[in-house]
Amino acid sequence: MTQRKYFGTDGVRGEVGGEVINAAFALRLGYAAGRVLFRRHTERGHNRPQVIIGKDTRISGYMLESALEAGLSAAGIDVLLAGPVPTPAVAYLTRALRLVAGIVISASHNPYQDNGIKFFSAQGMKLPDEVEAEIEAALDEPLDCVSSKALGRARRMQDSGGRYIEFCKSTFPNELDLNGLKIVVDAAHGAAYNVAPHVFRELGADVHAIGVSPDGFNINDGVGALHPEALAKVVKARGAHLGIALDGDADRLQMVDGEGRVYNGDELLYAIIRERMTQGPVDGVVGTLMTNYGFELQMQRLGIGFERAKVGDRYVLEQMQARGWLYGGESSGHLLCLDCHTTGDGIIAALQVLTALQRSGESLAQWISELRMYPQKMINVPWVPGTDWKSHAGLMAAQSAVEAELAGRGRVLIRASGTEPKLRLMVEAEDADLAQASAEKLAASLN
Repeated sequence: MTQRKYFGTDGVRGEVGGEVINAAFALRLGYAAGRVLFRRHTERGHNRPQVIIGKDTRISGYMLESALEAGLSAAGIDVLLAGPVPTPAVAYLTRALRLVAGIVISASHNPYQDNGIKFFSAQGMKLPDEVEAEIEAALDEPLDCVSSKALGRARRMQDSGGRYIEFCKSTFPNELDLNGLKIVVDAAHGAAYNVAPHVFRELGADVHAIGVSPDGFNINDGVGALHPEALAKVVKARGAHLGIALDGDADRLQMVDGEGRVYNGDELLYAIIRERMTQGPVDGVVGTLMTNYGFELQMQRLGIGFERAKVGDRYVLEQMQARGWLYGGESSGHLLCLDCHTTGDGIIAALQVLTALQRSGESLAQWISELRMYPQKMINVPWVPGTDWKSHAGLMAAQSAVEAELAGRGRVLIRASGTEPKLRLMVEAEDADLAQASAEKLAASLN
């Protein structure tokens, strides 16, 4: 595939006012995407194409939304404006309304100074690489405009949140409810602030909501899935049974139990897999390079296939589709259940965990008690970007020695940081002291 200039693994993202996240670029991107989508759509003989735009609660979302709307209209695309809704809501609405694409304005778990623009296909999945490549090529073409008669129309969609709430609830078994459960929901002052509390409340839970007062600047700020310690304090203070933490665009999940213990994506994915096994066989699960070694061993014990993808939910989904598997996720809390939705969804993943707990009558700690998470130690060392660490004889020798010592009791992961001039040396072992010593041995080999 041709090297892309603007699109990363999750659309276009950056600091507001930078090279790509500004009004001028968003206008051009809207027009370029509109031209590509219009051409692909009308070639099949369909009527004027429609696109939906959703966003999170960042102050910059207004600017980018208006610019994208103008560009799409200039290309002859009709636009539905969903307002602040979770990223997975846009994926669902795109598919449910038979639209040609969905656009999300969000930088997910990043601070408010950042923003991003990403696309969903008509099937509610990430836009195919070849379509993104076409849009990139169209960005180099002059900005133009169709005739007045052919301009796209735009309208506000008043019931986008309500439609999505009902969709989320539909993934929870009809014979179950959440009556008697006290739940604290943390929406990170993000896109799910006016959605997530209603989902759990309408299923019967006694819900206390935090992180539901967005002001354009406080998204992910000390709350949400990146800061579950805030949720843990509230859960304990209110005597709640569980806490649910989402990130800014609600595609990431962390949970907290009544004791204040935080459960990450690996543990929650296991909770879902174990519940699915009570309903029938599970062929396989996709994790990432960062998935805990204990999770991999537990899949082996259960006779379930397990594969690791590169870090990023896009790569997890690609592996799942290639193997025909339904479940996958990241330690960070991106969890995919393709029997429920086409993309990662924090609210729906939480409902699948709650399904397991309500059916079993067990606590979250009891339900995942057979999963033994391995202690992890990571050391970051300075490294010249672009240098091949695999050619460092000392590091290779140290890695071989550590792996021989671990002998099935852990694993080693060495990777160059994508954001800093550092090499990340990670060791997981059944014993915390062994993990620490092994990571230090690797780091010492680079001195």
